[in-house]
Amino acid sequence: MDLAARHTLSAGVSARRPRILVVDDSKMQRKILSASLLRQGYIVDVAAGGQEALALCEANPPDLVLSDWMMPGMDGLEFCKRFRAMERDGYGYFILLTSKSEKGAVARGLDNGADDFLTKPVYVDELRARITAGERILEMQRQLSEQNRVISRTLTELQGLYDALDNDLIEAKKLQQSLVRDRYRRFGNADLSLLLRPSGHVGGDLVGFFPVGKTRLGIYAIDVSGHGISSALMTARLAGYLSATTPDQNVALYETEEGAYAMHPPDQVIGRLNRLVLEEMETEHYFTMLLADVDLASGRVRLAQAGHPHPLVQRADNRIELIGAGGLPVGLIEDAAFDRFEIDLNKGDRLLLYSDGITECPDAGGGFFEEEGLIRLAGDLHHLPGREFLEAMVWTLAESTGSEDFPDDISAALLEF
Repeated sequence: MDLAARHTLSAGVSARRPRILVVDDSKMQRKILSASLLRQGYIVDVAAGGQEALALCEANPPDLVLSDWMMPGMDGLEFCKRFRAMERDGYGYFILLTSKSEKGAVARGLDNGADDFLTKPVYVDELRARITAGERILEMQRQLSEQNRVISRTLTELQGLYDALDNDLIEAKKLQQSLVRDRYRRFGNADLSLLLRPSGHVGGDLVGFFPVGKTRLGIYAIDVSGHGISSALMTARLAGYLSATTPDQNVALYETEEGAYAMHPPDQVIGRLNRLVLEEMETEHYFTMLLADVDLASGRVRLAQAGHPHPLVQRADNRIELIGAGGLPVGLIEDAAFDRFEIDLNKGDRLLLYSDGITECPDAGGGFFEEEGLIRLAGDLHHLPGREFLEAMVWTLAESTGSEDFPDDISAALLEF
C-alpha cells in the first residue's frame, strides 16, 4: 500500500488525543486493532508494512506505534530502529506485537528502541492498559519538553539581561575610573601617583586628591565594604564629598575670610563623613579611610586613620615604618572619635596609602602578602619612581598569587617628597 492510498481512520475525536499508527501485514489484524482504538477515541493511521509506515511517519508523525514484529520485507525490529533514527519534535512510544516470549527476544527488542511488548493474540483490556501507560510516558515527555522550552526561553532572556548588565558595568567601570582622572601629578616639590584596580568591573576602592590653595594638598584612600555595584555607587558619592573641582561642596574644605579655601583637620573631616553616612545614607555599607593634609612647603603631613591599613613611610635611606593606630571604620558608630597624627617628610621620603587588597592578596603558598611582604616589596622597589613603583607592585602581586585577577580591589596613593 503506497502513501497516496494509505488508510487514515478517525472517529471525529479531538486533535489533542494521541495519534496511533498500527503496522501489520495482516489486514484482519489491522482492522481489529484500529476498530478497538477508534472506539476508545484515538486517531488511527494504518500501514501494511515497515516501508509504508516510515512514509506515514514522515508525513504525519504518530505519538504511539503498534507494530507487528514478523512482517515480510522490513520487519518490526528494523522498522523500530529506523523509526528511532528519524528526527522529530517529541518522543514516539513504540510497542512491538509479537508471539515471541523468550527473554532474549525481549532484550533484543528493547535494545533496538522498543518501549513495550504485547503478546499475540492481543486482548482489548491489555491493549488499553499498555497504551494508557504509554500515554503517561508521552505526557511526562511533553511536560518535560515544555519545561525545557521555558528554561531555554528563560536562559535566552537571562543572557540578554546579562549582556545588557555587562555592557552597563563596562560603562560603569569607565565612569568609576574617571573619578581618578590624573594618575600622576606634580605639585611643586612633590609627586603624587595613584593606582585603582577593581577586582571586577567596578569596586569599592577609591583614591584621590584635592588641592588646598597653592601650598597644601589633601590625599585620601577609601575602601567601602563589599564589592560590586552598590559599593561603587557609594565610592562615587564619597568622591563628590571630597571633590577637587567643586571646593564649595568638599566637606574637607572651608572658605576663609579672604575668600581662599583651607582644610579642616583630617580627624574632623572623617567625623563629619561618619555623621553623613549614619544620618543621610540609607545603606548597610561602611568604609575604611585614610586622609592626609600635606604641607607642600614644609613636608609636614597631618593624617587621620579610620580602620584603613597603616600608612607606609619610606625614608630616603630606605628605612621603612608603618604608622598610625588603626581606628574605627566610618559608618558604624555614632559620635565615633578619630585620632590625628603627624609626620615630617624630607627630601627623598615617600608616603604610601594603600588598601587591604594588597596586604591580603593571597600568595602561592596559601598565605597572604601581609604587611611584611609589602615592606619587603617597598625596599626592593626603592629605586623606582612613583608610577613605575606602583606598576611593579601590581606585577609582583600578580606573580605571587599566580593571576592578574585579584580577589579584592587594589588601590594606592604614593606621595614622593
